[in-house]
Amino acid sequence: MSRTTLSKSEYLLFLKHPAWLWLKKHDKEKLPPVDDNQQALFDTGYLIEEYAQKLFPGGTSLGFSDFSEYQTLTHRTQEALKSGATTLFQGKFDSEQLACICDILVFTGPKTVELYEVKSSTKVKPEHEHDLAFQMTVLENLGYTVDKIAVVHINNGYVRNGEIDCEQLFTVSDVTEAVRAKRTPTNHNITEALKVIESSTIPDISPRHARNGTIYEWLPIFKALASFASGSIYDICTPTPNLFAELEDLGITNLVDIPDAITLSDKQMLHVQSTRNGQRTVDGTKIEEFLNTMQFPLYFLDYETLSSAIPAFDGLRPYQQIPCQYSLHVLETPGGDLKHFEYLHRTNTNPAQELAKSLKENIGSTGTVLVWYEKFEKGCNRDLAKLAPEYKEFFTQLNDRIVDLMWPFSNGWYVDPGFKGSSSIKKILPILVPELKHSDLDISEGATAQRLWMQAVLDGKEDIDKETLFHNLCEYCKLDTLAMVKIFEAISKPLGETPTKLQTAHI
Repeated sequence: MSRTTLSKSEYLLFLKHPAWLWLKKHDKEKLPPVDDNQQALFDTGYLIEEYAQKLFPGGTSLGFSDFSEYQTLTHRTQEALKSGATTLFQGKFDSEQLACICDILVFTGPKTVELYEVKSSTKVKPEHEHDLAFQMTVLENLGYTVDKIAVVHINNGYVRNGEIDCEQLFTVSDVTEAVRAKRTPTNHNITEALKVIESSTIPDISPRHARNGTIYEWLPIFKALASFASGSIYDICTPTPNLFAELEDLGITNLVDIPDAITLSDKQMLHVQSTRNGQRTVDGTKIEEFLNTMQFPLYFLDYETLSSAIPAFDGLRPYQQIPCQYSLHVLETPGGDLKHFEYLHRTNTNPAQELAKSLKENIGSTGTVLVWYEKFEKGCNRDLAKLAPEYKEFFTQLNDRIVDLMWPFSNGWYVDPGFKGSSSIKKILPILVPELKHSDLDISEGATAQRLWMQAVLDGKEDIDKETLFHNLCEYCKLDTLAMVKIFEAISKPLGETPTKLQTAHI
């Protein structure tokens, strides 16, 4: 595509941050490459489009699989229309410097169309309306009347029962009026985007210009373009464009220099204060109260899950997180040996029943169950209780015994400058237990674990060494629960007692 042409995807980049569009057109090597997890998301999007197209029988499929096919797409679209096609999938339309590919276009007259955009989300988002407003602009420039505009998105209330029911899988949300209301601002934004493309210099790269909730996407690109010492304002936790704008306007570049008059969230204030202090702060009283709520045996539990837009098994909803793996470290008595149990589902079947059976065998009826971010594990347990109803009582009681080991960190009872305001286990572990690192593993984060398990077990990809993968998955999940054990021990040290001594009264 010519540098002077603005595509729909490039327009959306402009809306995220003007400099993002400029880099795409002038210096795309400085943009991060698509990684395997991102590619998996793209592949999911393509699969969802295939299912959505079944809602429009008799459509003509166009699209492209390589650049040479892309170059002929506009011509093939016009040829399909001349041949009498009334429903197009992935047709391309060009209007002067603008170009767009429409997911689904239904012709209700020679120059009257209905425009449908397929999205993998479970609801309409603001960016979807911007996306459709750009397409509407291109079509109207070509003389078409866009009679209806809608988003076809996932219905997360759908429960699979047999073959996928596309009528139930999707919700079609009419956004015609909302998109039409964006006609004037869209024309303005297109003009500004074309100016960015034609400029020989990159726009201001500051994250203050990140829009539509994309600050976390832009910050890594920004930090790669500019050099900042550790402790800069751009390291602040839970950042917002408005906060960066305020600090930049005041000439503040370092966290430690942020004045008290600046409004910060509780987490941001803890981050700034700990950076200023340069030392660890611990509320021993709060932590002692927290630890004294626990009862032996102590069970340290972590799940890894499967999740997909198209439910893999009967009884599942889109994007439902169902455990396919767990790791469990157990300390039965004070001073006792640490035991480890695990389960990894290895066949293309619903894992709920077998995982529930294994977990019940390894967790006794008494004792505290420690997790990291209880909302996730408790949600998994409720879902497992529905999928394996004979274990409903077990999972209900299990949830009653759960204690969130993240609390001391998320509540600010235990703060270290090295956490950088985060309560993520991957930020806390290297500071409290530097000898344990997720980065030392072949699989180091959950999204990759989920993707590889699903590709190997559900998709049956033949180029994956399953035994090596299963070993790596077990090592990753095992480290998460071992990390909780070591963090539990670490937060007990300020009390002057070992964790086992602290719990003797509760055996």
